[in-house]
Amino acid sequence: MSRPPAVRLDRLLANLGYGSRREVHALVRDRAVILDGRPVTDAGARISLTPDLPGRMTVRGAPVDPPAPLVLMMHKPEGVVCSHREPGRSVYELLPPRWRSRMPSLSTIGRLDRDTTGLLLITDDGDYLHRIISPRSHAPKRYIATLLSPLRGDEGEVFARGDLMLDGEERPLAPAVLEALEPLVARLTITEGRYHQVRRMFSAVGNQVVQLHRDRIGGLDLPHDLAPGDWKRLTPEQCAAALMDPGA
Repeated sequence: MSRPPAVRLDRLLANLGYGSRREVHALVRDRAVILDGRPVTDAGARISLTPDLPGRMTVRGAPVDPPAPLVLMMHKPEGVVCSHREPGRSVYELLPPRWRSRMPSLSTIGRLDRDTTGLLLITDDGDYLHRIISPRSHAPKRYIATLLSPLRGDEGEVFARGDLMLDGEERPLAPAVLEALEPLVARLTITEGRYHQVRRMFSAVGNQVVQLHRDRIGGLDLPHDLAPGDWKRLTPEQCAAALMDPGA
C-alpha cells in the first residue's frame, strides 16, 4: 500500500488560501494551527495528506479546508455566472473567500448560464474535469425546461433522430431523450454540452425556454435538501457516479 504524499505545512496552508507563507509562519507562531490536539510549532513540518486531515487539523479553531483534489457539488441559483470574466456575481463568491486563492485553482466543470439553475460541479482536479466534459465521455446531463408554449407532441421524435441542426452549427446534434411532464414542462437528457444547447433545441422546434434547471449529471442527482446557493464536497463514489450513464 503506497504512503500518502506529504507536503510542508507552510506550502500546504498557502496553497489552501490561508495566506502567504509569511502569514502562515505567523499563524504557527500564534499557535493557531493544531494537529492531533497539539499546536504545530514548525511551519516547515511535513504533513501527510490523508483523507482524514480536516478531522485532525484546525486553523484558528476551525477544521482545515480539504486539500486537492477537491470536487464540489453546488445548487447554482439564478442570477449568478460561472466565469471569473463575466460581469456580475459569480458562483465562486458563494464559496469561502480564501478559496479564490487556492492552488490549484477551482473551476466549474462546464457552465450553466446566468438564468439556469441546478446541479453544477466545481473542481481543482484537471483530469476529472476533462473526463466529464470530454465528448468521448458521453456523460448524460438532464434538464427540466419550462416552456413558453405547450408541447406540440413531436419534439421527442425530432430530438431522438440525431439529425437536428442548430443555427450556426456544422454538424447535427447527438440523439437526445425528451419526456413530457406537463404541457409546458419537459425533461430533456442530452450527452453534449454545446453553447445554450437546450434553449437552442427548443427554439429550433418553435418554442422558447422560460426556465431551465439541471437536476442530474451522469448518475449523480442534485439532492432535494441542497438549497440554491449551497454546496457540498463529493465523495469518491459520487464523483464516479457523475461519469456513469444510468440508462446504459
